[in-house]
Amino acid sequence: MKRHQPVRGYLMLLAIVFGAVFITVLGALSGYVLTENRAQSTATAGSRGFAIAEAGLEYYRWFLAHYPNDLTNGTGSAGPYTIPYNDPEGGQTGTISLDISGNTSCGQTTSIDIRSTGIPAEQESATKTIVARYARPTVARFSYVLNDSVWAGDDRIINGPYHSNGGIRMDGTANAPVTSSLSTWLCTSSFGCSPNQTKNGVWGSGGIQSLWEYPVPQVDFAGIAADFSSLKTTANSSGLYLARYSSGTNKNQANYWRGYHLIFNGNGTVTIRRVTGTTSLSFVGVNAQDTVDRTLISSESFYSTYTLPANCGLIFVEDNVWVEGTIDRKVTLIAANITTTGIAPSAVLKNDITYAATDGSDGLTLIAENNVLIAPNAPHNMTLNGIFVAQGGAFGRNLYSCPGSYEPKGTLTILGTTVSNLRTGTQWQNGCYSFWSGYSDGGYQSRIDAFDRNLSTDPPPFTPTTSTDYEFVDWREE
Repeated sequence: MKRHQPVRGYLMLLAIVFGAVFITVLGALSGYVLTENRAQSTATAGSRGFAIAEAGLEYYRWFLAHYPNDLTNGTGSAGPYTIPYNDPEGGQTGTISLDISGNTSCGQTTSIDIRSTGIPAEQESATKTIVARYARPTVARFSYVLNDSVWAGDDRIINGPYHSNGGIRMDGTANAPVTSSLSTWLCTSSFGCSPNQTKNGVWGSGGIQSLWEYPVPQVDFAGIAADFSSLKTTANSSGLYLARYSSGTNKNQANYWRGYHLIFNGNGTVTIRRVTGTTSLSFVGVNAQDTVDRTLISSESFYSTYTLPANCGLIFVEDNVWVEGTIDRKVTLIAANITTTGIAPSAVLKNDITYAATDGSDGLTLIAENNVLIAPNAPHNMTLNGIFVAQGGAFGRNLYSCPGSYEPKGTLTILGTTVSNLRTGTQWQNGCYSFWSGYSDGGYQSRIDAFDRNLSTDPPPFTPTTSTDYEFVDWREE
């Protein structure tokens, strides 16, 4: 019988195979651990770079608080500026690189852009860069800023922060914070309460009530007031100044209601017409103090076509002003009188006001010493782009005899900010009466409001501020 002999090397082969598997697994595991360790080191270095970049921003905010006009880090020379970042216990752990640039208009610095790069010492490739804008916060961060109580109707759609120093009845849809400076207020019949009732600072049937907050600190209307004297001087030297064309101090006289009609042409120019005549209309005023409405132009004459300077879009009109057209740069328009005591001009929004581009490169800030009113013959469906400030009066549209050629209107769409010292109003509930249909609303039947996010951090020059303190109004990582 033939006997089988065991295969020599069998155990050695098994040892080699399992050894190879073990070495492969061990190598893969080691590689994984090394990769994770490297990734962790990179992440740690990146976090340190981010912290160093933030420290750079905080450093230059401190520097500007002590040297407000110094954009050179005390060197007198252009950047970037390299600053060591030290750990009190471990010596230098990184480096800060700062680029500082100022944004100017009409020869004045309006904001400062700070680009801070953090470079960690242990891994210089793990740099992080943060860009921030340092400026005073402005009213452009709101959709509405009011100094009086207000009723937002159920047709309203409001996108953007909505604030009143008075009480708010919010029946509309607001998709951002709605804030009142009052804890409670007296709601009267003009706000839909009969009999009078004490209500919370913000109340109503509007949606997303979790966004309502009261009381909050007031917005100081005296603080946001424009310095008309300084603006007039700047317009005279660097922008456009138009002297008063109307005359007299009696509001019942027709000559008091003359002024200028400005048409922005969308090509860097504005056509200016003198308003030589206006029509007196029967009305109910959004500003209860008004006894005359002459916002309807009856005659006008050509005055000039003006090219707006690229570096100073400031226009100061020491008279009433009618406005319309397409804005193709940053423009600030002032209607105020500092020459004649007792004269407070108003602005009239005669037609659509739009931007040539909606990427933030174009913008309008319109500041009137008294009212900002929508003309009786404004478009049935109207679009208004801009920051509209009725510093001493009201923003809105008066109610005219209706139903008629001026009433009612369709949809009013505002992209920007409305600032009003008095209660606003662009719709009048039961303002019209017809023998056949009974009572109906006057003014604009539908209203859509949204703040301009692009202009909230980069508004036109001299837009009123809400604080005297500078802060980071924009912040992003590159």
